[in-house]
Amino acid sequence: MIKTIFSWLNDQLLKMTWLESIVNWFFGDVIGIDSESLLYKGITFFFYDVIKIFILLSVLIFLASYIQSFFSPERTRKILSKVKGVWANVIGALLGTVTPFCSCSSIPIFIGFTKAGLPIGVTFSFLISSPLVDLASVILLASIFNWQIALAYVVVGLLIAVIGGTLISVFKMERYVEEFVTAKMEGEPINFDDIEEFKLTRKERVKYSIDQVKEIVHKVWIYVLIGVGIGAIIHGFIPQAWIETVLGANNPFSVIIATLLGIPMYADIFGTLPIAEALVLKGVGIGTVLAFMMAVTALSLPSIIMLKKVVKMKLLAMFVGIVTVGIIIMGYLFNAFGHLFF
Repeated sequence: MIKTIFSWLNDQLLKMTWLESIVNWFFGDVIGIDSESLLYKGITFFFYDVIKIFILLSVLIFLASYIQSFFSPERTRKILSKVKGVWANVIGALLGTVTPFCSCSSIPIFIGFTKAGLPIGVTFSFLISSPLVDLASVILLASIFNWQIALAYVVVGLLIAVIGGTLISVFKMERYVEEFVTAKMEGEPINFDDIEEFKLTRKERVKYSIDQVKEIVHKVWIYVLIGVGIGAIIHGFIPQAWIETVLGANNPFSVIIATLLGIPMYADIFGTLPIAEALVLKGVGIGTVLAFMMAVTALSLPSIIMLKKVVKMKLLAMFVGIVTVGIIIMGYLFNAFGHLFF
């Protein structure tokens, strides 16, 4: 009974099967488009995904922002300053899941952490996990695929963040951070125990969450529309045989190709999910699809350009190399064992 109830809630609240039925009815029965035509497949995919994503996005950003309101940069620094070793990287990666939704907005916080004297490896664990994993991405992944895939994605994203940050610490890459970032702040050294946490009222947290919904939706709506549009074209018009040739299981380089294709793009996970959904429906392996998503969100070209302004080339190359290799390994593992998640 519990499984049945959970399945029903998942279908109605996350997958929104009721919305899919309405969209199909409108374009099939009301508009009169042939349900077997390519136009029908493309247009129903587009409208169903756009409406679903914006509904979920608004609700999830509100919830994630409400949680995030308890983790100001000062409080995050205070938490991280009390943990040492690999556990510090783990905490840094976990805190990255309740902070900004794209890598570019994570970089200013990364600079603040480094200036405050936190270990460089810990700050990189935060920087890697922040765009990769958050509450909204997990639930949106579950809405498109299933909870097993969503949770596995979270575990892998956190592993890449922890391993990446740990390796950067082991190789003592602090010397490759630009001097203006590592320069000591004027005055006495910061005592994190003396930081007084600014308390927000419930009303202020709600207002902050609503403002975050407006701000983030304003920033990402165009990427969502572009992503859904590309997904609709892939789903409705690009032959499955062509996609399988390039990104299918028979191509041993599919994961590498997907990763390299994702790096030059600039989007967040909300814009890449519709593309991922369309690729899976066309027979592309789940590992190849997740590799593409991770490359777009963690290694987008604009974020790398921004990061280049605060770290030297050796550290930047190590960061990109670790994350790229981690994503590729993850992709092949998911392709090999992905059947276990369906």
